[in-house]
Amino acid sequence: MSMLFGAIEAGGTKFVCAVSDKELNILERVSIPTTVPEETMAEVFAFFDKHDVVSIGVGSFGPIDVNKKSKTYGYVTTTPKKGWTNYNFLGALKERYDIPVAWTTDVNAAAYGELKKGAAVGKDSCLYLTVGTGIGGGVVIDGKIINGYGHPEVGHIIVKRHPEDTYEGTCPFHKDCLEGVAAGPSLEKRYGVKGHELEPTHKAWEIEAYYLAQAIMNYTLVLSPEMIIFGGGVMKQQQLFPLMRESYTKQVNGYVATPELEDYIVPCALGDNAGITGCLLLAMEEI
Repeated sequence: MSMLFGAIEAGGTKFVCAVSDKELNILERVSIPTTVPEETMAEVFAFFDKHDVVSIGVGSFGPIDVNKKSKTYGYVTTTPKKGWTNYNFLGALKERYDIPVAWTTDVNAAAYGELKKGAAVGKDSCLYLTVGTGIGGGVVIDGKIINGYGHPEVGHIIVKRHPEDTYEGTCPFHKDCLEGVAAGPSLEKRYGVKGHELEPTHKAWEIEAYYLAQAIMNYTLVLSPEMIIFGGGVMKQQQLFPLMRESYTKQVNGYVATPELEDYIVPCALGDNAGITGCLLLAMEEI
């Protein structure tokens, strides 16, 4: 019998749990609604109780504590998700299973999956940005997920306002940070319909691309990754990619060199499997 590895992609809407072999062949996979910890974790345990996994990789919605020196390492911290604030996620898993567990954010796991098996194969670094209900990102440099005192919160950088945009922003903490002006809810609040209902030629996409390109410029100046990869529901609007590349070129104004933009600003290759793939790879590295 080959070793089996477990993965948990813990989202605010659903948990995806999977078991694979060392070749990343997924043997079983389930989707569990994210309700309160007692209910959701009971279903997680019921799934993994059936499988003799040797390690588990977890990519969780956040914010989470990833600082191994912290007393609350392994906790979900200040999330607005009911019941999950200050929840000891890692502790609950360790109490149930006496095996190694890798612990990171869902977007870090997705970034790692894309680096190893997706759009950034052959690279040493990438940034993965998901643009949907919120905006979050994971960073991998020299093949390692970047954390410091905490994990990066690249969705909350402050951006310069588009001259034609008067919307105040949806973020309850910052109003017009990147998430506040460019996440899915900001499109709906501005225009009264969900983003996917807007025409591809609507002015909204030019404004959206302006904000995302500004973020790309900031990430490029600070991190200089080899590739910036986009996922999430908003980024299914394929017209955004040429608009972002054009806006980025204008905004960076020739200051720094980057790869060809068609190879630098790209959609994710693994789609909805980026996170679960990253979690499985991280589980394997725990052994």
